[in-house]
Amino acid sequence: MKLSAFLMYCLVNQPAIQNFTWIRNVTPASSFQFPLITEACYLCIIFFLSRVFRLRVPPAVLKPIAALYNTVILFLSFIMALGCTLSTISHAPDVHWMICLPPNTPPSGPVFFWAYIFYLSKILEFVDTLLILLSGSIQRLTLLHVSHHVVVINMCYVWLWTSQSLFPVVLVTNASVHVLMYAYYLLCALGVRPKWKRLVTTCQIAQFRASFGALALMLGYHVSGPGCSGVWGWILNFLFYAWLLFHFLSFREQAYKSKFEQK
Repeated sequence: MKLSAFLMYCLVNQPAIQNFTWIRNVTPASSFQFPLITEACYLCIIFFLSRVFRLRVPPAVLKPIAALYNTVILFLSFIMALGCTLSTISHAPDVHWMICLPPNTPPSGPVFFWAYIFYLSKILEFVDTLLILLSGSIQRLTLLHVSHHVVVINMCYVWLWTSQSLFPVVLVTNASVHVLMYAYYLLCALGVRPKWKRLVTTCQIAQFRASFGALALMLGYHVSGPGCSGVWGWILNFLFYAWLLFHFLSFREQAYKSKFEQK
């Protein structure tokens, strides 16, 4: 069997993927309460580990755990990006569909399967925060870090709930950036300090800027045609991306200003 055919079967045509349907209150983790309870537990863990217990794991123990975790997320991000790309290519009738899903599109099929996996993966990424807390580096636990993890779960839930337009493009872009980001984290956990940290930040900023352009294109399709599915959900996305872009631009300026001045 050719590699392309093997990948298409495993990531697109496998029956569980091909026949996937997201049904609220039926599909696991699909109730309104689930993301809210998950986020509340996440915030409680942060409070207790940062204010009450203050556990600290020795670097000799924590680094192998961090390396394993970063390897898992890196691989998962790559699979999600590849799976959603292949699913979109094989199921999208045209480029317009990738930007603007028809109104009342049901959340079913391979593309929505990967949206569901992406949604669940954001819960797994809470381990990022746990590793920070266990390392004792509380100063790295910023408002941006915590709020990003909390809001992104709601955003991904809305993707599924509203069959939101444009999510395949956002998913592939975000997962691809995460491949680069977690590759950097993995090398750091292995004791290697790559010189392309700034590249990670630049790619993240480019992702957010591109999202605004894609959103404008989707709104153009929505106004000039029969409409796009899940447009109201993009209100959350727009505010979220604008907030993230502002903070990432501020971070880049603060992080690299001194280096620039030294040259």
